[in-house]
Amino acid sequence: MASFPDFVNENEIAKSQATGELITPTSPFEQKYGRENWTVAFAPDGSYFAWSQGHRTVKLVPWSRCLKNFAACSTKNSVNLVNGKLCRQNSDVSQKNKPLEHTIDCGDIVWSLAFGSSVPEKQSRCVNIEWHRFKFGQDQLLLATGLSNGRIKIWDVYTGKLLLNLMDHTEVVRDLTFAPDGSLILVSASRDKTLRVWDLKDDGNMTKVLRGHQNWVYCCAFSPDSSILCSVGAGKSVFLWDMDKYTMIRKLDGHYNDVVACEFSPDGALLATASYDTRVYIWDPHIGSILFEFGLVRFWRIGKSYPVEVAPLNKGLCCAFSTDGSVLAAGTQDGNVHFWSTPKYVSSLQHLCRMAIRRVMTTNEVKKLPIPHKIIEFLSYQMI
Repeated sequence: MASFPDFVNENEIAKSQATGELITPTSPFEQKYGRENWTVAFAPDGSYFAWSQGHRTVKLVPWSRCLKNFAACSTKNSVNLVNGKLCRQNSDVSQKNKPLEHTIDCGDIVWSLAFGSSVPEKQSRCVNIEWHRFKFGQDQLLLATGLSNGRIKIWDVYTGKLLLNLMDHTEVVRDLTFAPDGSLILVSASRDKTLRVWDLKDDGNMTKVLRGHQNWVYCCAFSPDSSILCSVGAGKSVFLWDMDKYTMIRKLDGHYNDVVACEFSPDGALLATASYDTRVYIWDPHIGSILFEFGLVRFWRIGKSYPVEVAPLNKGLCCAFSTDGSVLAAGTQDGNVHFWSTPKYVSSLQHLCRMAIRRVMTTNEVKKLPIPHKIIEFLSYQMI
């Protein structure tokens, strides 16, 4: 019977394939501090990529153009933005939905980015919906930027114009996340120890403040069905919130140092958290148990005790997967972005079936199914 080794020689681990780079323009005498790329983000529909170039600037580029330029420059593996834009833009204003490149001056250091798209049938939670300043259509794509001064600015991605200026946080806005259901509910995480819920369909009014963290809040993430919010920060606990009632569901304990990042799996059955303790935990968020534990943050596959691939990176600050999961983008202290192709993997039919089931059933609901115990363990990710 085949078994996995307890350890793997790092020389035997495949190196990730570099896709390309986006280089921030610099002058010979420019100071190095202030150029940090604290955040990168992909649009939900895969149309745009955004990153903070440092010095309060955000760059919005059409993702398809990035890929074409990466392919064209494959011998160099680099795209340099010093000498111009990625490619010529069409200046016809009537062609609004054609992806155009924008450089946005946010007025302060940018710590967080998030894209949000609208679904018209998702109404505002506001009682009085007779009049709103903004009428968001189905083709609306917004970019939220969280700033060092505690403000959140909302931009129209297609035009690069400022729409809203949200002011309530008193410290750095460290992370932003939109509800995936198209409701344009935005949650912000701040160093002021709070999470704040904003309803952009109600002209950006703040609807709730979530309190519970005793120190800085670093990161927050919605479950795929938008019903649960996870938040982590300067503390060892992971917080789960009911976003229908705006109440805390539970705290997950297990890390040995500050927890700095969190993300749900596409089916909502798993939650990944990363900590300064150098551990990545995979949780069952519905019952609060740890299913897997990984060491360093590399390319991992559930069920493997070692990384599938390693991507070399110096001075990394942030990372994000593209919408289809095929590319990983990582921002660095010098304001640049590096891209790698994710490892190719064909999921088994059993795993695809498991994901389809877990998208609509919680762990507790799965355990009540009249099926063999081994299948319940498989559906609960207790066995791979």
